[in-house]
Amino acid sequence: MTRPIAPVARKDPKRIEQLGRIRVDDYAWLKDDNWQQVLRDPSVVRADVREHLEAENAYCKAMLAQTEPLQAQMFAEMKGRIKEDDSSVPTPDGPWDYYARFELGAQHPIHARRPRGAETGEVILLDEDAEAKGKAYFQVGGAQHSPDHRLYAYAVDEQGSEVFRILIKDLETGETLPEPVESATGGFTFSPCSNWLFWIWRDDHGRPAKVYRRPARGGTKDDVLVFDEPDEGFFLSVGTTSSDGFIVIGSGDHETSEVRLIPANDPTAEPKVVEPRARGVRYDLEHWDGRFLIHTNADGAVDFKVMQAPLGDPSRKAWTEWSPHQPGRYVVAIGAVKDWFVRLVRENANNKILLTARETGEEHEIAFAEEAYALSLAGGYEFDTTTLRFVYESPTTPRQWFDYDLKTRGRTLRKTQEIPSGHDPSAYVTRRLYARAADRAEVPITVLMRAGTPLDGSAPMLLYGYGAYGIPMEPHFSIRNLSLVDRGWIWATAHVRGGAEKGWGWFLDGRGEKKTNTFTDFIACAEHLTAEGYGRKGRIVAYGGSAGGMLMGAIANMRPDLWAGIIGAVPFIDVLNTMSDITLPLTPPEWPEWGNPLDDPEAYDRIAGYSPYDNIGAKPYPAVLATGGLSDPRVTYWEPAKWIAKLRQFTTGEAPMLLKINMEAGHGGASGRFDFLKEIALDYAFAIWAVERGWENL
Repeated sequence: MTRPIAPVARKDPKRIEQLGRIRVDDYAWLKDDNWQQVLRDPSVVRADVREHLEAENAYCKAMLAQTEPLQAQMFAEMKGRIKEDDSSVPTPDGPWDYYARFELGAQHPIHARRPRGAETGEVILLDEDAEAKGKAYFQVGGAQHSPDHRLYAYAVDEQGSEVFRILIKDLETGETLPEPVESATGGFTFSPCSNWLFWIWRDDHGRPAKVYRRPARGGTKDDVLVFDEPDEGFFLSVGTTSSDGFIVIGSGDHETSEVRLIPANDPTAEPKVVEPRARGVRYDLEHWDGRFLIHTNADGAVDFKVMQAPLGDPSRKAWTEWSPHQPGRYVVAIGAVKDWFVRLVRENANNKILLTARETGEEHEIAFAEEAYALSLAGGYEFDTTTLRFVYESPTTPRQWFDYDLKTRGRTLRKTQEIPSGHDPSAYVTRRLYARAADRAEVPITVLMRAGTPLDGSAPMLLYGYGAYGIPMEPHFSIRNLSLVDRGWIWATAHVRGGAEKGWGWFLDGRGEKKTNTFTDFIACAEHLTAEGYGRKGRIVAYGGSAGGMLMGAIANMRPDLWAGIIGAVPFIDVLNTMSDITLPLTPPEWPEWGNPLDDPEAYDRIAGYSPYDNIGAKPYPAVLATGGLSDPRVTYWEPAKWIAKLRQFTTGEAPMLLKINMEAGHGGASGRFDFLKEIALDYAFAIWAVERGWENL
């Protein structure tokens, strides 16, 4: 077989002078200057860019042609683990139970309700699959019924660009109201009285920038600006307190937040600030037991604490301690029902739920005994309830939904994720290991493997990592990962700094000037796993997406010898250029995470020192697969395209550099539940191909 010939991107040097520093970018031309229009209509991408991307797609397909039977087999396995006609556990709200369900073969769900406690009388609120017919991409963001149960609102993105349209359906007539909300982020809420819709406008940079209000049955002419966020680095959110006592407008970036409140009994009132923003201080709140309880990192509470304040004066000067800060016990989130206050806390990469009774102040917890597991709150609509729903899972245990009786502390298992093709948890082993980082920090690693897998380095390993924005990679159950594990692979997740697996301090130690901790932690995890027999140098595939793709680019430059292959999914790889371009989506909001290389020479030099694209050198890189979406507003398509072009230029090895761009999707890839699995199957087939050095047979 003749080995396919890789595309060669033309070199068109662009000289960039910034803060007295000069860099040259040979592949800057891959950025279509009309990128904003491309987000809304991918078909208008510049002809030479389209030609190059299509050539890359064809090359990727040709190189991986020998894996297509394996891709098809893995896709069939993954699909076989999905209950096609699955449905959610109904969530009660007044006279109705609300739920979602899938028809056999459907890519998208049906949203429905039926009379409370009944098995019949279904009312379909939204049939996503029917709405998606004939569309290359279709994704519902938020979906919500009005508190009076008469309206149903949902946000739709039909390009993958995260520009949403919000439609409202009259549930009494079945008709969709005229004049949907345009240019929205997908975030919205009904006022508790059901008379108003609060929604968030998206600016041309992809920022949730303004909150508007309109009558729930109104149109564009009725839109009223409620709040315009002046800071170009701040995002907005809108919702209500659990009590439905207040409408909440949140402003914030990655390190600072501010909350405004509107009384639910006066929804057209001007929003009032709880506490003016102060750099580095984050807070959010709940209305409970006649007061506000405030979740905050103020006054050095790195892992957060809970303060209380009177309704008449919730400002910081009136805050008093309700639950003190405990280093190492990260208070992730708070919630409330009428007679209990709820905290989700994380210690050493595992979650537990803390519950406090209103009448007695007595506290107890919900936790599990597995070495590594994920525990989350499922939420609900009703405040006056004695039932709390939570979800438990682990890498070996399929997802389980429990209803917890807050009075008796009894647990009722409402549903276990069904695996139609079969799943025996005892056939697998989950372990929690700890690698010692260069600065002696202990980095958790979650390992999944089949029972009896030899720990002599012979098993191939996939090592996954992310490490950004304080987002934890929790040890979930995955129907996808089993397709590698069942083939004798070891799946490992490195809980590196930059995430919040070990608390908010774990995040702070992997951002800004400490960003390189994320990369060295990942390498330390790989070395620890090989030392313990879980893998072997040159037989490990590293995998990460988005900001985790930056991690992939960095560890490729730092230690190319460790990896058989690297998968960068929608990788944020061109950090210096992106953080220097304020015309791009989301750049100013990212400066707290990475630094501002436009104004700060230290930030410029720091980013220049690790930016994967800028640090590619002459060395034998492993096989690389980069993926992207043409209409992605978060990590623009040219980042993976430029990465692959430059890797191909500089590598001194024979391993191939592959690029696959979805020409009809954005950051999240394909929108359908089955189409998305085809993309994952390709990633995993590449991993096997890389370990087996399949390109040598071409």
